[in-house]
Order: sequence, then C-alpha cells, then structure tokens
Amino acid sequence: MDIKYNITRLKDSSVKEVKDSVSVEEPLEMNLRYKSNGTWKVENLSITMRTPGHDEDLISGFLFNERIIDDIKQITKIEKQGEKVGDYNIQNKIEATIDDIKNIDIGKLKRNFLTNSSCGICGKTTLDTVEVIKNEKLNLSFPKVSKKVLLNSPKLLVSQQSEFSKTGGIHASALINLNGDVVATREDVGRHNALDKLIGFSHKNKLIDNSSQFIACSGRLNFELIQKGLMSNIGLMAGVGAPTSLAIDLAKRFGMTLLGFVKNNSFNIYTYKERILLKN
Repeated sequence: MDIKYNITRLKDSSVKEVKDSVSVEEPLEMNLRYKSNGTWKVENLSITMRTPGHDEDLISGFLFNERIIDDIKQITKIEKQGEKVGDYNIQNKIEATIDDIKNIDIGKLKRNFLTNSSCGICGKTTLDTVEVIKNEKLNLSFPKVSKKVLLNSPKLLVSQQSEFSKTGGIHASALINLNGDVVATREDVGRHNALDKLIGFSHKNKLIDNSSQFIACSGRLNFELIQKGLMSNIGLMAGVGAPTSLAIDLAKRFGMTLLGFVKNNSFNIYTYKERILLKN
C-alpha cells in the first residue's frame, strides 16, 4: 500500500517536481479476547506501526511467535475493528479470539508501550520475555540448500516485492524451497511485522516444511527475527544485510544456519555451514 506525495527530485544536474510513491505506515492495535473463569476479557497485546494489509496474518504470526499460542488453530476468530480512516478506509484495530487459554500467562507477554516499525524487542516489559526457550536444538541434517539457490534469494525477494518496486521503503520475508521457488512472501515497513505476517500466513495454510525450506529476509537479521524463525523450527535464515552478535549467538545455540550479506555472488556463513551445498 502506497500514497503519492509531491516532491522535488534532484538527479544529476536536473531538478524536477514529481509525484513519488511512499509506503503507508499506520498504527495497529492488537487485542486478544479470551474467556477466564467464565467471563470474556479483552487484553491489549501491542501497538505496532505497520503497512496496512494482511493484518490477520500479522496478529496470527505475532501470537504464534510470542508463544501465546502453540497452534494457529487455537485462534477461533479474527475481527478488524475501529473507524475507517484515511484515503484507504483503514481500520487500525484488530482482535483475535481464543476460547481456551490454559497455561497462557497473558501478563508476562504483554507489551505496555508503543513499538515502532523497526523494533519489536523494545516493547518487552521484562528481560525474561525476550528469549522464548526452546527445549532442544534443530536437526542439523536438513535443510540442505545449494549455494546457487541462496545466491539467487535476494533477486527472488525483490521479484516478489510489489510495494518495494513502487516505494523502495519496505521490507520483505519469503519462504523459499530447495528448488528456489518462493512458497510465500509478505511485505511490511517493519522487518518484524513482515516475518510475523509470513509465518502467520504459512502456518494458517500449512505451507511450512522444515526439511526443504528456508527463510530469506531483506535488511539485517537481529535477535528477534532469529527467535521468530526458531519458533517455527526454520533451519536456515538468510539476510541481505548484517546479522547482530546476539542473532549469531542465538542461532549457534539452537542449531540454526545463519547467512548475512547475501548478494548475487557472495554471502557470509556465520553458523552451521554443513547445511549449505557449497559445490552446487
């Protein structure tokens, strides 16, 4: 989703007045409706700045990646709410309903303040909610991905980014198989939102096959993006930018292969190079 702005553009020695496409950024209030002791309650989970569109996938992926739910099927209903605003009649509230919240600590995972589109982890209220603990490392025997497919992944990402081609100001995450085919992709002004949307959509449609797929992301890979991938047992994540030190440490701890600076002729392998077929 984009909007046109009148701008002044300098290119070489030419100055022109033109219309430019800019990515839309709007707040989304995500709420959880659940039954406690026979009474329905509504809890605010987060307010995030996002690109409107696929909001149902966003809240589904958020609930799954934060381990508020263990299965997308636990969500019985998702409803958009709020007044329709702006030129696109955007609704900036969304509510997911869960009938059974046994063993769910809503208060522990609640985010109490606004998070912007570039930061997901900064909204956490306590340090112990930062790392969702996994019980075991990933199986290092899969997926086995050829260097040819990995080197082509940035091009695949761009080819799937309809909004990026218009605005140049949006991130994407893609689920890619071993043949180099894009299984699913999602875009958003926020890297974390794009990945939440992708994972929410992929689980809802039963698209994830950990033995034969990996995730490619635009931009850098930080701790929380790796954590979100681990929640779906993704064995390999590749980014066109740099990983952070915490991202590398987390990937190493739980057995994920992590690639950074992926370009058409090069990439860096930070962890578990055995998953990559370097001669193919």
